[in-house]
Amino acid sequence: MKIIGIKIALFEVTDANRLFDLTLLDGMQRDRWIHSHSSSSTGHAQIMRVTTDEGIEGVCTVTQRTLGDVDQSLLAQLRHLTIGENPLYREKLYQKLHTGTRWVYQEPGWAAAFDNCLWDIAGKTADLPVHALIGRVRERIPAYHNIGGPTKAAAAEHAVRVVADGFPAVKDHFYHSVRENIRWFEAVREAVGPDVDIMHDPVAIYSFEEAVRIGRALEELDYRWLEEPLPDRQQNKLIELCDTLDIPVLAPEMMMNDVDLCAQWLLSGATDMIRANAAHGTTAVLKLAHLAEMHGTNVELNGSGGLYGLVHAHLLCCIANTSYYEYFGGGQERSGLELGMTNPPLPLAGHVAPPDGPGWGAEWDWDFFASRQVGEL
Repeated sequence: MKIIGIKIALFEVTDANRLFDLTLLDGMQRDRWIHSHSSSSTGHAQIMRVTTDEGIEGVCTVTQRTLGDVDQSLLAQLRHLTIGENPLYREKLYQKLHTGTRWVYQEPGWAAAFDNCLWDIAGKTADLPVHALIGRVRERIPAYHNIGGPTKAAAAEHAVRVVADGFPAVKDHFYHSVRENIRWFEAVREAVGPDVDIMHDPVAIYSFEEAVRIGRALEELDYRWLEEPLPDRQQNKLIELCDTLDIPVLAPEMMMNDVDLCAQWLLSGATDMIRANAAHGTTAVLKLAHLAEMHGTNVELNGSGGLYGLVHAHLLCCIANTSYYEYFGGGQERSGLELGMTNPPLPLAGHVAPPDGPGWGAEWDWDFFASRQVGEL
């Protein structure tokens, strides 16, 4: 089998290009800027299709936050290096594109969507779902629901509501002063009781001293983890924070496209658990998961990870040392419906399971797909 083509279908989607305002957060030890959504405009979603001489096609979404869209020059480089290769030589192609990244002047993870397409081809060739190729460890994965609200009471009420819907865990993104955030933590814990996992993700708003205070409060409230408390680049302070706190620290988030750098953060003790996202490539995520397992810790995947949740649904049922699917309320998953994918992995009683179709198991209304497509690279 040989790769004979790589194309990217373009779709017009609303709210694709967002502009943000940045405002100072009150009550912090040093200036901390946080964003608020200012405006949105229409932009493009991208879906890659890798074709073979045997008529088997690998399909996966492209666009993801850290690396952005694929342009004509990057696609030309990818075609130059991979057309004519056997798509089942997945590890060879990963090594070629990964170790050759510096020499083609691209960002780490630049060929992630291509890697995900190769997994789709492998599954379709074997007539097996990707979860069967990797090896399944569980039938379904529990999901945590991101919560929030304009007031402490509203956030606590939101937590109670999603737990009642079957979610066994919740995570907040509270952006207040240290003292006020602690009040909100207490309110959520009191509302959901002692048996629900709760996580806090402040998106790097704290100083080291503030992060220690927050971490101690979370320990008292039996929170599961503290996510991205400091900017990822502050490796020395993250090491000190992990040594100081008992609650696990989860990082890095803004370097997830660079699997080697993430590995170094884990090896150096700059994080207790490791963040990953399969939008940066399934092969890279599995390597990081195995590294974390050998070091006695977890890899935790954030967001939907490709194909509007299907990729993460597969991987999370195959990785032993992970705990939750991250759920934001269904917007990410349902957005695939707008482009013709008909089976997003929506939680059932707070759990997500992958489909059993070959490859990633995505089901497409190809006529609708073609009617929505506005261009092609």
